[in-house]
Amino acid sequence: MPFLYQTFYNFRNLKNDKIDLSNREVYFVGENGQGKSNILESLYYASYGISFRTHVDSQIVKKGEKDFSVNSMFKKNEDDIQRVSVIFENNKKRIEKNGKKIQDRKELINTIPCILFCHDDLRFATGEPEARRFFIDQSLTLYDSTYIDDLRNYKKILKSRNLILKNHQYDMLDVYDSQLVQYGLIIQEKRKKAIFLFNQIFGKVFFEITGIEGVSINYHPSWKEQDLDGQKIFPASQDILNFLLTNRERDKNLETTLSGPHRDRIDFVKDHHLFIPTASTGQCRLVSLLLRVAQSIYYTRATGLRPVLLMDDVLLELDPDKRAKLTAMLPEYDQLFCTFLPGEPYERYMHDTTKVYKIKDGEWYE
Repeated sequence: MPFLYQTFYNFRNLKNDKIDLSNREVYFVGENGQGKSNILESLYYASYGISFRTHVDSQIVKKGEKDFSVNSMFKKNEDDIQRVSVIFENNKKRIEKNGKKIQDRKELINTIPCILFCHDDLRFATGEPEARRFFIDQSLTLYDSTYIDDLRNYKKILKSRNLILKNHQYDMLDVYDSQLVQYGLIIQEKRKKAIFLFNQIFGKVFFEITGIEGVSINYHPSWKEQDLDGQKIFPASQDILNFLLTNRERDKNLETTLSGPHRDRIDFVKDHHLFIPTASTGQCRLVSLLLRVAQSIYYTRATGLRPVLLMDDVLLELDPDKRAKLTAMLPEYDQLFCTFLPGEPYERYMHDTTKVYKIKDGEWYE
């Protein structure tokens, strides 16, 4: 059981106290604005050192206060109980694992792996291409810390290349192009493999819920693949360098880098046609939900571990039939946290191991 308890200090509107989370399923029931999502946010914050609602830590602190912290006690296995603390004080954040300060958030990878289901996930279906790239990158970084480094290095090089294009300082372009290709090819290869594995999961679960066959995810890398004996492979580094050189004047004129993984496109298709433009709002919502289901299954297949699921009011917009199907086919998990409004039939989804907290004004009651 990953989370045993969580302690809050000036975190959002939550009272400064400890909450018992030692059940396999924990439901938080309350009206909007009472603190249900804040508890899920605190769990995510302890797992990854960041919020899923804001990039500005100072926005998390309770009104009228300056500092805050969350402390999580969790069980990796029967003999291994660990603690993560995230402390924000003097406008700086510090993360400690078992009392020892960590230098990089990537050290938290696989500590408490959480998969978040929330309303904003709809952007993965209907939003800009950047949102879908983010989702695939997030799926990889859940377990592959080297991919975090690959992304960081690529973004750093891309930023520097764009800066010299903007400042018309072209002498270093050859050097940056070589580095851009080096990390860009690694990213594209890993994205391609991840999407191939995702397609073995996503289409199946989408059909089980909706009855619609043949929906899949298509990957269109910015550096086009070549056809070799019927197989699609990425071009050699030198071929991409030649491509960048050929298109350099275009980059100079627009003062930005117009090709690379930051321009990759990821689409949902059915029968070789784009699916999302003709899908209903409900179908788009299901795409986003089932991406998270597929992400959980993908994570378990990649690591052999079961994640913690955080589900923030995501069943509310589904009809009763699809709610029942979705809850029946949730992926394997170590722990499940759900938020519900008081009128929702959450009792239908409960197990013998489920604990229910009523949430009001940042406090919880059994």
